[in-house]
Amino acid sequence: MRSDIGTAQDTMPAVAGSGPRPSADVRVEERTFTFEGFAYHCRIVHQDCPQSEPMVLLGGSSQNRHAWLRHEKWLAEYCTTVTVDLPGYGAADFLPVGHGLDFLAANVRHMLAELAMPRVNLIGSCFGGAIALRFAQHYPEHLARLGLVGMTKVIPDDYADAVPRWTRMLECGDRAGIAAELVERFMSPAGTGTVRKHQVVSRLLYRQFVAQSDSEIRMSVEHNARLMSHDWYRDEPVPAVPSLVCTGEHDTLCTPGMGREVAASLPSAAFTTIKEADHLVPVERMEEFSDLLIRFCTGRPLAGLPYCNPVEMVGTAGGRSTVPVAAGMSKAAPAHL
Repeated sequence: MRSDIGTAQDTMPAVAGSGPRPSADVRVEERTFTFEGFAYHCRIVHQDCPQSEPMVLLGGSSQNRHAWLRHEKWLAEYCTTVTVDLPGYGAADFLPVGHGLDFLAANVRHMLAELAMPRVNLIGSCFGGAIALRFAQHYPEHLARLGLVGMTKVIPDDYADAVPRWTRMLECGDRAGIAAELVERFMSPAGTGTVRKHQVVSRLLYRQFVAQSDSEIRMSVEHNARLMSHDWYRDEPVPAVPSLVCTGEHDTLCTPGMGREVAASLPSAAFTTIKEADHLVPVERMEEFSDLLIRFCTGRPLAGLPYCNPVEMVGTAGGRSTVPVAAGMSKAAPAHL
């Protein structure tokens, strides 16, 4: 499933501290590479005076490299940004199910070598978070910071149970039926809590899923098989780099509790939730989400942001924080979610 869900967002009110907008003549580059016989594409928005290492964004299975276009006006002011269609996703080559997260993480490493980027800030959202974590475990020397959005250590049982049914629906061409189910799965249900642009994003997702091409459906079927055929999470060492785990406070797909568990498995991580958002927080609160990433990647404090719930410092390092939060803030401060 391809997604450019960012195009649905209108202009949001300014967020304090989000900074100026990048100039209109920002340098954008599109590159195509081949890794082990599979072609893939990346988009680079260059910042000639960066305040941090390049930021690489790995989206969910429904997002392509253009899904972050609206975020660029905030992110590109501070660092070079890279988005990518890895094999099996977006406009890249079809990827057979035998290739899992290890392959995709190695593909990211190949891309960094081709782009001459030795160290990056790696941000992974949903399925992209699983790739980002595997990359961190296998290629720690290339990692400056790690950000995981809407991430879980375990695929929820009800989601796994639904995958065979979704596969049959896709194979039978029931676009409307699976579109309705996927919107219900990814968006928080009515009554969960206030979610910005809930109706707008729900309608957009439905239209996106219904409009899938035959090739996109083929990729979606293979993606579902990939989810069920390979390890989603492995208990392997993760480098002690500054890490951030976040999601929307009303995320019902990868709940805040699941995200906190991911954060607790890292050496030292900041965990927070963004207010009035669910699993689609990168779209529902685009400017605020971008501001949080900018602060994290440039080493600015994360505490006291009006759009976030209180930040917790968790992890296996026994309180040795590598993420600026706020002076005097204790480990595992209550989140009040």
